[in-house]
Amino acid sequence: GPDTRVIPAIGPDYGKMLDQARILAQTSYRTAMVLPLGGFTTSEGVEAGLTRIVEAAGIPLTLYIKSENYVDVDTLARLVDRGTLLAVKYAIVRDNPSDDAYLRRLLQSVPAAKVVSGMGERPALVHVREFGLAAWTTGSGCIASHAVTALLHAAKSGSMDEAQRIYDEFMPLETLRDDISLIRVLHDAVTFSKIADMGPMLPLLSSSPLEHHASIDQATQALLAFEQQFAGAAAAR
Repeated sequence: GPDTRVIPAIGPDYGKMLDQARILAQTSYRTAMVLPLGGFTTSEGVEAGLTRIVEAAGIPLTLYIKSENYVDVDTLARLVDRGTLLAVKYAIVRDNPSDDAYLRRLLQSVPAAKVVSGMGERPALVHVREFGLAAWTTGSGCIASHAVTALLHAAKSGSMDEAQRIYDEFMPLETLRDDISLIRVLHDAVTFSKIADMGPMLPLLSSSPLEHHASIDQATQALLAFEQQFAGAAAAR
């Protein structure tokens, strides 16, 4: 829609980022998300590289972090303070999201309003309630957009019983995503929902194993049924 804000992704390596930054400079995008690069980085190198990309693109970046080894907290805070980074998508997986020393250190230097939880619904309530993060990037909300919006509003308003009720409905599909593949299960779920036919996965990925399709479809249909109560209320307004 005319008010939809789109954030493109660039990278993950420096060469692609630089090529894409020159294209971004000719657009009206307000930020672009830097895809995480595994290995072959240092904090000093990340700081220098992102600074150059911002100079080439003419816009601040959103940094997607999936590992503590990508950039240290002090460097990350400095990039936010300078305006090189507009926001941080935080996606370092923890067995217990509440026990996260890196995130706690980060929030001592970076406003929580600039940090978004980046791992779908699983850690979302902990990240919003206990750490005060601005929001989260949804996973299963791709097929239940009204329900995930209601979950965000409930979490932000402190309606914890309602937030927990909604959250629990997302967990069957989110658990399949965690157990099988975050990307492939969501790809299948969108197809099974009939929102869109996603077609085959492109290499270097492959489709979810056929033996899991029935359980993915079942969880998808249950979440779609739950979504209807929120979609109906939105339509009535």
